[in-house]
Amino acid sequence: MERTFKTFLVTGGAGFIGSNFIRYMLSAYPECKVINFDALTYAGNLENLKEVEADPNYRFVKGDICDRVLVDSLLSGGHEVFKSLHPQSSALSPVIDCIVHFAAESHVDRSITGPEAFLKTNVMGTFNLLESAKKHWLSESSSLSPQSSLFLHVSTDEVYGSLGDEGHFTEDTPFAPNSPYSASKAGSDHLARAYHHTYGLPVVTTNCSNNYGPYQFPEKLVPLVILNALEGKPLPVYGDGLNVRDWLYVDDHCSAIDMAIRQGRLGETYNVGGWNEWKNIDIVRLICQILDETIPDSPNRPHESLITFVKDRPGHDQRYAIDASKIKEELGWTPAHTFETGIRETIKWYLENSDWCETVRSGEYRDYYKHQYGS
Repeated sequence: MERTFKTFLVTGGAGFIGSNFIRYMLSAYPECKVINFDALTYAGNLENLKEVEADPNYRFVKGDICDRVLVDSLLSGGHEVFKSLHPQSSALSPVIDCIVHFAAESHVDRSITGPEAFLKTNVMGTFNLLESAKKHWLSESSSLSPQSSLFLHVSTDEVYGSLGDEGHFTEDTPFAPNSPYSASKAGSDHLARAYHHTYGLPVVTTNCSNNYGPYQFPEKLVPLVILNALEGKPLPVYGDGLNVRDWLYVDDHCSAIDMAIRQGRLGETYNVGGWNEWKNIDIVRLICQILDETIPDSPNRPHESLITFVKDRPGHDQRYAIDASKIKEELGWTPAHTFETGIRETIKWYLENSDWCETVRSGEYRDYYKHQYGS
């Protein structure tokens, strides 16, 4: 039976995937309410959500998932966030019945130079959320039950480690994380699983492959290559560029999460992949080729001449590839985009949103929160 929820708490909702998910949900389910709970660290950008900030079913709360007092207050009285809309009608201010947990430190390079922040946010932050959900959903006084609430934990394929030339990650692949980032996400996955099996908390976990698409922070490979190429800057490629990743267009990821929320079996994990394996160097070359076609008068053509091989990152995993058969067979989900179609849509978006790109790269996006919220 398909589950339905009224009020979603989306952690990390100002980030790349989280903001895409919020826009997706408000469009697909106009009756649902969404609270965006984000600490607005370097990758959290409220400009990603300008088009929905006036939506009466959307609210933003600035805060850290490591702040247990604030998390508790949201789950115990999160409906108050919406009550100002209709102060006389409690029916229009339901309790939070679904947590969609995106919030995480997520960049491998940053985890290598500063691992402590990853352990704090990804492990302890997830622990705080699980503890609070257990307290407010499973208590005798709660109006919710394991059948009427859900904790959707969003994770990564990097927890599985590195593959050779053959094979794919399945939900039964043993964890073998190779970076502080992936180790911290593996820890959070174990906690989510344990809270279901020990306490009966209604948990579903998704492990996704590399995402790309609109609003991605420019330190990631795809937007970095697009923006550097447009400016005639070097296109850095780690090592020999032969590392392989499975690529997933962000809208496809959002639809998979939606499916897991509504139909996923409690306590289960679903791998979400795009069936799109590409070598890093081939991705960079394809982006250059599309830019050559799209901007024939660019002074930087051929953009491929900008490719620069740089020293490989420590512990760089060779290959990730997800077997997404389970979510297809159980829930009927398949990606709508190939990498070729998705990357063209992505490039088009970055070309048409140069103001957003400049604001993010200059750091001025941080001023948006102060301007909008006065602090």
